[in-house]
Amino acid sequence: MARDGGGFGRVAYGGRLRHRRALIVAVWSLVAVLLIAGAGLGFVYYRLNGNIAGVDINSVLGTDRPADMPNGSLDLLVLGSDSRAGQNAPYGDDDGTARSDTAMIVHIHEDHERATVVSIPRDTLVRRPECRKPGGGTVPAERNAMFNSAYQAGGPACAVKTVERLTGVRMDHYVEIDFSGFRKLVDTLGGVEVTVNKPIDDPDSHLHLSPGTHTLDGEQALGLVRTRHAVGDGSDLGRIQLQQVFLRALLDKIDDLGLFSNPKQLYDLADTATAALTTDSELDSVADLVGIARLLRGVGPDELRLLTMPVRYDPQNPNRVVPMEHKAQQVWTALREDRRVPRSATEGTATDRSGIGDAVEQPGSG
Repeated sequence: MARDGGGFGRVAYGGRLRHRRALIVAVWSLVAVLLIAGAGLGFVYYRLNGNIAGVDINSVLGTDRPADMPNGSLDLLVLGSDSRAGQNAPYGDDDGTARSDTAMIVHIHEDHERATVVSIPRDTLVRRPECRKPGGGTVPAERNAMFNSAYQAGGPACAVKTVERLTGVRMDHYVEIDFSGFRKLVDTLGGVEVTVNKPIDDPDSHLHLSPGTHTLDGEQALGLVRTRHAVGDGSDLGRIQLQQVFLRALLDKIDDLGLFSNPKQLYDLADTATAALTTDSELDSVADLVGIARLLRGVGPDELRLLTMPVRYDPQNPNRVVPMEHKAQQVWTALREDRRVPRSATEGTATDRSGIGDAVEQPGSG
């Protein structure tokens, strides 16, 4: 996390800091608890099972993929989609396409007691491979394509293929959550608390916050995780840092609610979360999601590491970033070999110069 003292607003939040897991992991755990609590209520299982949309990625990608490492670890590509259609229309014009607004690789270590989450900036220039279009035909390869264009060009399978070519890490599963689903999830929780030291005023993301503590509803929370012009240098790197802070705040809110004693709210949350998910076809059932959740029960608060892929600003275009090859390869090698990512791999990158600095307070840092 950058600590250079720059930035626009300081973001902090209250609540216990016990079970800091990735967002999707928390959702899956809740589904698992729900199934246990609702044993014998078959309609609960079938309702949640029917909520989840699945896409067949493996058959599209075929065998031209990185080797599946036999070390017992698991890698998931988690995307936040900025589709402009339907319920997401308020967040921009519907041009008939969608992009991956947020991208994270969630690496579950073999011991199931540690997890590493690596965010990939959407503005990263990458070599996008040739991809099959969902409706037929192919999208030609492109040497300097923005990372988020892969999803726009070829859907989930192209996003997975691009990540695998970039990292050399095979993605075992794919999970997607959209804007409207995120908003509804926060509203179902009753909002999430954040504190800002200075005003945040971003009409582009519909976010206007005065200094102080706020309980953000779904619309405001969506604005916070999407804002980039009102905080720091306006880069996607600063937005990623805000997303990581909000992620922890969201999980603390789930932890604080005591959902175990409130079956209705637990069901409402699981219903909302599963309805917002699209997964690969090998993960598109509650039973499959529960299997992943069980792997993560041992991940404690000190064993979740949130990173951003090492990048530098493109000298030809300050609005884009490019991978720092040596450092990035250290990250990907660590994931492939199921080792901890060395801290040196994420030091001295563009993230350190994003202007967020002490504006964002990570849990336990104060």
